[in-house]
Amino acid sequence: MTDKPVPGLIPAPRHLTDTGRHGPYADDVRTRIDPELTERLGPEGYRLTVGRCGVDIAGGGEAGVFWGRQTLRQLLGPDEFRKAPVRPPDRERTVPYVTVEDAPRFAWRGLMLDVARHFMPKDGVLRYIDLIAAHKLNVLHLHLTDDQGWRIEIERYPRLTEVGAWRERTKYGHRASPLWDERPHGGYYTQDDIREIVAYAARRHITVVPEIDIPGHSQAAIAAHPELGNTDVIDTASLGVWTTWGVNPNVLAPTDNTLRFYEGVLEEVLGLFPSPFVHIGGDECPKDQWKASPTAQARIKELGLADEDELQSWFIRHFDRWLTARGRRLIGWDEILEGGLAEGAAVSSWRGYAGGIAAARAGHDVVMCPQQQVYLDHRQAPGDDEPMPIGYVRTLEDVYRFEPVPPQLTPAEAARVLGTQANVWTEVMENRQRVDYQVFPRLAAFAEVAWSALPAPAERDFAGFESRMTAHYARLDALGVDYRPPSGPRPWQRRPAPEGVSLGRPIEGAPPIV
Repeated sequence: MTDKPVPGLIPAPRHLTDTGRHGPYADDVRTRIDPELTERLGPEGYRLTVGRCGVDIAGGGEAGVFWGRQTLRQLLGPDEFRKAPVRPPDRERTVPYVTVEDAPRFAWRGLMLDVARHFMPKDGVLRYIDLIAAHKLNVLHLHLTDDQGWRIEIERYPRLTEVGAWRERTKYGHRASPLWDERPHGGYYTQDDIREIVAYAARRHITVVPEIDIPGHSQAAIAAHPELGNTDVIDTASLGVWTTWGVNPNVLAPTDNTLRFYEGVLEEVLGLFPSPFVHIGGDECPKDQWKASPTAQARIKELGLADEDELQSWFIRHFDRWLTARGRRLIGWDEILEGGLAEGAAVSSWRGYAGGIAAARAGHDVVMCPQQQVYLDHRQAPGDDEPMPIGYVRTLEDVYRFEPVPPQLTPAEAARVLGTQANVWTEVMENRQRVDYQVFPRLAAFAEVAWSALPAPAERDFAGFESRMTAHYARLDALGVDYRPPSGPRPWQRRPAPEGVSLGRPIEGAPPIV
């Protein structure tokens, strides 16, 4: 626990001694790897000492040294977060004489960024890597493919980006909205862009986890390659990249051709992403086309499966084995539990806690990201001033009181929780400013939950966190983040619906714990 909090330190350090004195700060910082810290705190642990002799950062590994540097930046003040100095070079800076010793609670501290629904250009992704590094998060989950766009160059299948990366128009608001943005929308990352993103993240000790969706959320791929769809049920050649939101009925056909195609995609993905995990989606796959497809029914009979649900499990298991044979691990949304999983597969628990609980009890690793608690596309406050209101109200305090490990897990089961992740789905976030507004300041609260061993949710000192946020808002200003102020949206951040039109999908009441 924190003995005495350093004002403005987010996430809060676990162990800290503050002498109450300040001294001049010299630009030379001594860093080293300390085997004793490696043994005691792990590779991400660190000890930061600021005293009369200067600054010493000892890490359990290179990552620990890096996180120690992030804490030093926080101690030095908001100007340290600017891209260039703004004070005269001869102006002396002071820093508290402190010793901070700290290590993260979870090994997986992530942010999922959906670049499929609204494309974020490469410089925006690099900027978000800097932002999550400043908050001591270490996983960037890139949602690269969906019905509305395919965002990664695959050299053997150029039509995936020639066709699949572009849609002719975009639904404005929730799928029930009558309004459209008639401008074409799209974009994709070249393989060199991906290499740059991955290398940039690695220098900040962040792992980039790619997501390639199968067998649902695949209309952009089918638009580029109609043979991937259920051609015996619908005219797949008539499908374009989807222009609206929701659960799409057009899913991949369970054919050998589809399997070989996605093996080819994943071969290139593995060459670009060194991440031990590859996310394959696996969620929201309607079975209507498979029920009507003679080809799908023949495959069910051939494999001796009970029904279409087991057919989806067969799909997932195929790629589970394929990835395992290549030294990687499959991770998918919690629907992949249906029908059973291979031993090494992991689960992103999004529909609530239940999927993660079931996975942990079955011996699978889990990343907790329940939509009711940490979907940052959900609105931050009630009221008409909030732009495009989606989902439950999830305030800064709500996120701060989120607990990733369900209390009903035994210690052995709880050890299966690799960590936690906040998810940012961008259906109603058309540009960087809107993403910033939804993500911040709540990501700061999430980062503290992911890093620190906090008390039980009801016992957490939110007032103390709010006090430290006062200093953190100045850092976000220095970083150029278009966050939601605590007093509410600024005039230019509001996005009210036209009179008589409801664009959003707010859900009233407290979210269930499921």
